[in-house]
Amino acid sequence: MRAVVILLAGLLLSTAAHAQGPAQEPAQPPAQVPCRTSGSYASWLAGLEREAAAGGVSQATIAEAAPYLTYDQRIVNIDRGQRVFTQTFLQFSDRMAANYRIVRGEALIKKYAAVFARIEKQYGVPAPVIVSFWGLESDFGANMGKYPSLSSIASLAYDCRRADKFRPQLIDALRLIQRGDLTPSEMIGSWAGELGQTQMMPSEYYKYAVDYDGTGKRDLIHDAPDVLGSTANYLVGLGWKRGEPWLTEVHVPARLPWDQADLDIQLPRAKWASWGVTLADGRPLPDDNLPASLLLPMGRLGPAFLVYPNFQVYLQWNNSLVYSTTAAYLATRIAGAAPLHHGNPPPALPFDQVKELQTLLARAGYDVGKIDGFLGLKSRQAVKAMQIKYGLPADSYPTEELLTRMRAGG
Repeated sequence: MRAVVILLAGLLLSTAAHAQGPAQEPAQPPAQVPCRTSGSYASWLAGLEREAAAGGVSQATIAEAAPYLTYDQRIVNIDRGQRVFTQTFLQFSDRMAANYRIVRGEALIKKYAAVFARIEKQYGVPAPVIVSFWGLESDFGANMGKYPSLSSIASLAYDCRRADKFRPQLIDALRLIQRGDLTPSEMIGSWAGELGQTQMMPSEYYKYAVDYDGTGKRDLIHDAPDVLGSTANYLVGLGWKRGEPWLTEVHVPARLPWDQADLDIQLPRAKWASWGVTLADGRPLPDDNLPASLLLPMGRLGPAFLVYPNFQVYLQWNNSLVYSTTAAYLATRIAGAAPLHHGNPPPALPFDQVKELQTLLARAGYDVGKIDGFLGLKSRQAVKAMQIKYGLPADSYPTEELLTRMRAGG
């Protein structure tokens, strides 16, 4: 899943008491290995092996991994040809937060009740949060990918498009072997090198994986307790706050200061309540000072959520707003929440029209990030600014009306 929607780089160190990271970070070599423009794959690989050795990887580990460090042009083609993620939130959540995942998630929480109780006490991460990622990333371990990870990561590290991202991942994959977590033949995962039942990249695996059942190995491919404990440890590392909510569906009134519906704006729940925001079933919001942002993934006429600081952890797990909102919503469903209200949002702009809108916004001086047809957070901010300029409800969701106004330049 996260191979398609690229992860945010840079992870926070775990604060969990039982995190089992390396005792000492190996010293980094003074120079990085170049990518394919500097020579053949064989010469590049030899240089990378020297870099790994300088970083503390043993020659025995390098020799064990060597037969699997092959170049695969198919992987590079997939990486260069992948399409952006263009489904709307309702399209994606209706498909991915399916009833069978909710039922299966509830059953697995009961099956591993003792493990989840221990996790809740140690890490403070609720079982539904972990199980929702488990379901979305691999269908609870049923689909972890089919690609030899060492070959995939080596191919992407050799290719110049994202060499700086994948070269450290390859060295950490070797460290996983050296530590005894996995053998090279066991390292089968997504085309981008993600491993295990919640699809961690090797660097995440190396930093956050824990041996949660005392077998002596951190096995995120076969061992469910290790998967669950390690996922909790990773979420804490990303900043999960014990005892706090992550997302609540709400009902919004017809009139609201729509420009306040922004992930960068946090207001007390009491303030949202004063503007007429209620729980989805009409009951009043808690009259407290817990900070919350109003998220309207499909505009003011679609589903509405209050999201809390823990929602930022979802965005660090995957920076796609559609994926993150779906994962957070699925967790609430597994925890017992009712199905969401679809509302009546306007039709989503097609891919080509989103690109056109991004182009027009960029010409108007707004930062939309990459012009790619993907309505990311920067594009939504630019849409909001233009809606304010035109006196439209500033709910950050692009419509045909906004596009028409921008085409006319008026």
